[in-house]
Amino acid sequence: MRLGALEAGGTKMVCAIGNENGEIFERISIATETPEITLPKLIEYFKDKEIEALGIGCFGPIDVNRNSETYGYITTTPKLAWANCDIVGAFKKALNIPVGFDTDVNGSALGEATWGITKGLENSVYITIGTGVGMGIMSNGKLLHGMLHPEAGHILMRKHPEDHYEGKCPYHKTCLEGLAAGPAIEARWGKKGIELADKKEVWELEAYYIGQALVDLILVLSPEKIILGGGVMHQEHMMPLVREEVRKQMAGYIKTKQMDDLDNYIVLPSLNDNQGIMGALKLAVDELELEK
Repeated sequence: MRLGALEAGGTKMVCAIGNENGEIFERISIATETPEITLPKLIEYFKDKEIEALGIGCFGPIDVNRNSETYGYITTTPKLAWANCDIVGAFKKALNIPVGFDTDVNGSALGEATWGITKGLENSVYITIGTGVGMGIMSNGKLLHGMLHPEAGHILMRKHPEDHYEGKCPYHKTCLEGLAAGPAIEARWGKKGIELADKKEVWELEAYYIGQALVDLILVLSPEKIILGGGVMHQEHMMPLVREEVRKQMAGYIKTKQMDDLDNYIVLPSLNDNQGIMGALKLAVDELELEK
C-alpha cells in the first residue's frame, strides 16, 4: 500500500511516501509560504506518486469536526495567510483520494502510539515544546477530539514567585506557551535557549512550568505515559529537572507504579523525529478504512 504523508508546519512542509507499516520510502521538505505558493508545490509532489490515501498532520487551530461546514480547514491561525484555508479540500480536489486530517502534534501522538514508546497503551500525552507548545492526547485508544482538538499548550499557569516576566502569548500572556516556549525564554533572558545551556536558573524555571502543566494533565487525563518532545527538550538536563518538579508539585497525592518510576513515565520521543510523518501515514490508513 502506497500512502502519502504531509507534516504541515509553520516554517516547512515535510512530504513523504510510505506504507501502512510506518516505513518511509522518500521525503522532501518545502518552505511554508502562502497557500497560493505552497499548495501547488505540495500537490505537484504527490500527484504522480500513485498513493491510495494522504494523511495530513497540520499546524492549527484546525477544524476536525466532520459535521462542520469548515471540516478540513485551517481556521484562526496566527499565520494569517493560511487562516480559513481549505487544505483538505484542495488535496481531495487535486488528487481525488481519501485525506486524513489532524493536528501536527496529534499526528506525533498517533505515530508514537502506533509504532513507538506508547504502543499498547490506551491513554498517553505527547507534548512538543519549541517555538510554541502543542499537545496530542490519546484517550481510550483514540485521538482526543470534542468541540475542537486539544489546545493544552495554552493552559494557564501559576507564576513562579521570582519570575517577573509578563508572558509572551498574545492571547493569555501567562499560559504554558507564553511562559515556557522558545520565544518566551528568549524574551525573558535576552538570549536564545541554545545560548543559555549552562545557565541553571533558566532551566529550573522552565522545568517549574513544564512540571506544573504535567501535574495538571496527570490529574485530569490520567495518562499511562507522557512524551516530551520539541527543541526545548533537546537540552539534556531538562528531563531530570522536569521529573523532579512533577514529584515535588504532586506532593505525594497520587501513588501509582508510574508515579514511582518517573524515569519511565515521562520520556522522550522514540521514533527519531519521524513520529509526525509516521502519524500522518496512520491518518492516511485510517481514512482509507473509513471510506471503504
